[in-house]
Amino acid sequence: MKRLIEKGLMFGNLVEIASPALVTRYNRALKHLTGRETQLQDFHIDISGYSPEVGDELGDDLYLNPDGANRQFILLSTAQKHAPLLNAKFSTARGILRQFIDANESQLFALTARDAVAGELQNSVYELSNPARLFDIRRITVEADTIGRHVADAGKLTTLIERFRTEPDGWRDDVLIADMIGLAKKTGDVTRVPIALPAMGFEQANFWTSHFGGLYIFRKAAAPAAISVAPPESLGALPIGQVIWLRSRNMLADWLAKNALVESIVTARNVDTAALLRQKMDFVLVAAADKLGLDLSGATRADLRQIARKLGSALPEEFTGLAAVLRWAETGGDWPQISSDHPAYFYLLRAVQGPDKGLVNMLLSELSPLDVRQMYICHKELFYHSYAQWSDAKRGWVAEFLEREYKIDKAGARAALFGPEPAMDETPRSAPRVAGPWTGTPIRAVGPWGAVARERR
Repeated sequence: MKRLIEKGLMFGNLVEIASPALVTRYNRALKHLTGRETQLQDFHIDISGYSPEVGDELGDDLYLNPDGANRQFILLSTAQKHAPLLNAKFSTARGILRQFIDANESQLFALTARDAVAGELQNSVYELSNPARLFDIRRITVEADTIGRHVADAGKLTTLIERFRTEPDGWRDDVLIADMIGLAKKTGDVTRVPIALPAMGFEQANFWTSHFGGLYIFRKAAAPAAISVAPPESLGALPIGQVIWLRSRNMLADWLAKNALVESIVTARNVDTAALLRQKMDFVLVAAADKLGLDLSGATRADLRQIARKLGSALPEEFTGLAAVLRWAETGGDWPQISSDHPAYFYLLRAVQGPDKGLVNMLLSELSPLDVRQMYICHKELFYHSYAQWSDAKRGWVAEFLEREYKIDKAGARAALFGPEPAMDETPRSAPRVAGPWTGTPIRAVGPWGAVARERR
């Protein structure tokens, strides 16, 4: 992983903690939450306050996320909102933390100027002994305060001030006045500068979790379903209408179509289809060349094309399928007959605009594992796991590519691949309808071929 770290492709945008004051504050919060402290004098933290250096020191990468069910967090600066979330167990966790910081940024800015803020993403489930327990997680509540309990004390002071103002003999109550003065020394004048950090709730409807081998839960879809990386029979009974194995490609394609969650990159608007297809074909060739032990160092597209010519009839089906679509898109050749069980099928899809866009693209990256760029953008946990198993030659090529083609313009690359980012309240739209080469009713543009295989008339 050292190559990725050096190129800023791993642990990028973490917040550096180097000043003695911040280290002391972090240790106070860490002691408060976990009973442990770090001896490090400088380290880096993510949006939740987790530090990979501290995790390595403690021998516990989940020291802020015990059992992976209720994530704790430490905020030392509002700048943490731009940092990634490492060791994510739920796909919604970073978005919840980001929204919490954004909604309370002015208060958090003032509070973190004097102390660390610590809190927890709370749900009603405290242990995940079996997969069915995941479905009890329906709402996440974020509660936080400084280690010195400034928010709680401000609430007490506000109550005392109200008593002083409303009770007839309040101005003569020496105990009341003494309590107000004592709290005001900690909180300041809350009548002029109110301190409030109310609990915030977030619905946990559709999400991914790494628990039990990986599970995508879509409770708010038109046809609710759970999509499992592990065989469904290993999960036991689940309280949802349908459980689909990730390897059941036809069932999965049909489900995505019925719920209008995906669209074809061939028919999507504002997409340079030819360039996108060529890049995906390059990724397939890199994987094929790596299997043959060919040298990939500095390999250009021309070099990859030479590999394709050498492979000839041994070219992977993903490559030949994408090449057929490219010919159709550029030259108007024969419409390619690619059904949902074809290895290239899911490489030709992307999520439609909507609140579940990131989750669906994350799912698609598992279904198109040779597209290393999409995997890196949409599913970093899977990317890092896959990267560790690649040869050094492929690691080098992928790292160079991501640094050269993605890192320099992340927003532009994401927009070109997946379209504009959706608003928080945007709902999924229906998939467009286009006429296919078949007569009769137009088909949904899940791919140019529909969700399941169809025959020409």
